[in-house]
Amino acid sequence: MRDEIFKSLIACKINMGEMLYQGKVKQVWSTDDEHILEFRFTDQISVFDQIIPTLIPRKGESLNRTTAHWFKLVEQENICKTHLVDVHDANRCLVRKVTVIKEPGAIPRDMDWVFIPLEVIVRHYLSGSAWRRFQRGELTAEQLGVSEDCEYGTKLAKPYVEVTTKFEAFDRNINKTEALEISNITEEEYQRMVSVALAIDTIIEREAAKNGLIHVDGKKEFAFAENREIMLVDTFGTLDEDRWWDAEAYANGECIELSKEFVRTHYIETGHQGALKQARDSGAEDPPIPALPQDVVNQTAQLYASMFERLTSEQF
Repeated sequence: MRDEIFKSLIACKINMGEMLYQGKVKQVWSTDDEHILEFRFTDQISVFDQIIPTLIPRKGESLNRTTAHWFKLVEQENICKTHLVDVHDANRCLVRKVTVIKEPGAIPRDMDWVFIPLEVIVRHYLSGSAWRRFQRGELTAEQLGVSEDCEYGTKLAKPYVEVTTKFEAFDRNINKTEALEISNITEEEYQRMVSVALAIDTIIEREAAKNGLIHVDGKKEFAFAENREIMLVDTFGTLDEDRWWDAEAYANGECIELSKEFVRTHYIETGHQGALKQARDSGAEDPPIPALPQDVVNQTAQLYASMFERLTSEQF
């Protein structure tokens, strides 16, 4: 109770400053408290590291409220610290500020309140980009713990953890050795971060199952708080970072995408993803991504609204 009162007092007293960063779907603003930032979630949507020139109504609100739901559960169950301070508007929240150092390997080993420049991806089923890499032979059956002739949607024997880069033009899968070099963290800190990610997914899987959902995979980002304690940051457990399927349909042999993969599939089917990959492989300029047709916009907006309710058991 005391912590909730403290957070409310912070929200009442803080005034906004200037925009520090404009991301694909989120803005970061300074406040008059040097230790607090404001996140503003827009209605923009991105795929393949491209911002689509189409807005999805109330998408920002869905992201903000969904990720806040997960943050609170993680804190309540003492999994780890989180950077969330207060949700003070439908599409805005206040978070604890951490230092961001983009130069690889430059983070001091004794520094706290600093961002760890890695994304931790945990996969529970063979799908999405992992499936495409498996088909191309870039991921092996042995790595994934599946049979050579397995099908799309196969449940993995155990979670498959991957790490990707931050602050590069495009996210890049890296091995543990390079991850340790880029972040300058210890083996023990790396394992602690992965263990926390797995524990968080246990909560997500449990809660999603209550409303007939399967948590397929997702990514998380972390920082070090005081005394190098692992702290969960940014956003997670939403349709932008994670993939979801309908459990009843899966039991009947069908993988119904209930995530941003729905939008990715649109651009794969129209040929844009293929053209984009070809351009990037050849070093050419990215082709501009076309706007979404109105029927896809409507379906996407409805999906974000309905999935908020299924993930949180709250009304949107």
